[in-house]
Amino acid sequence: MLKRLFLGVFAEIEEEGWFQEALGFECVDSGPFYGSLGRDIQGEVLLALRKENIWPIRQFLDNYSEDDLFDVIEFLYDQVSKPTKRQYHNWNECGWHCSEFNQRAGQTEYRARVNRLLSQYSSGFELSDYGEVLRLADDGMQPLLIAPLPATADEANVRCRVETAVTKFRRHSATAEDRRDALRDLADVLEFLRPQVRGVLNEQDESDLFNLANNFGIRHHNARQKSRYDKAVWYSWSFYYYLATIHASLRLLERKRPSST
Repeated sequence: MLKRLFLGVFAEIEEEGWFQEALGFECVDSGPFYGSLGRDIQGEVLLALRKENIWPIRQFLDNYSEDDLFDVIEFLYDQVSKPTKRQYHNWNECGWHCSEFNQRAGQTEYRARVNRLLSQYSSGFELSDYGEVLRLADDGMQPLLIAPLPATADEANVRCRVETAVTKFRRHSATAEDRRDALRDLADVLEFLRPQVRGVLNEQDESDLFNLANNFGIRHHNARQKSRYDKAVWYSWSFYYYLATIHASLRLLERKRPSST
């Protein structure tokens, strides 16, 4: 069902010329016009996705796996551009010939159309503003995922690491090991904040916080660690717990900063 609905979206915007800037088009009078990807689209798809039997979409769509479809959705996000100047070629119903484009506008609308489908599929997915298919947040957790970190958060040691970890955890193709890596990254952010956090958390809260990271097979590896638990449930709970704790810690630290006024 998802593949059938996606093909409808793809066919509609392709007919409107939204992929002509990258993929080019065929004119019944003048022959092929090549886009920015050049003559060998199949080769470009193979280079980008490391997969064969993907392009053309209509030929191979029925045999796509879930991962194949998501990869193609991401690939097309990078190629879509909304035409801003075009003319219709009537001869033999050739179609639209487009000459000027707005990529950002095209990506925004493509993303909106695709997300109507992805949000209803399985447990729910979304195409992010960066063109990555991610799992939707668990019930009630979406505000935490979109909440901005305080402006005072360290760029390299906090902000970039948190953003990378969130994406890594939510990626549609994330394995259990990928998710554990994401948890380890968040735990490392907490470790970086730990000296500062001591001033805003009591000693027991601090101890409990790092007990979770250090004794449950996430940050270190030793015989004393607990590992016989349902990883799918535990990793999901830990992810939101760590992320919420980072947000809370940063906001508590921000309150402690002296006012600049």
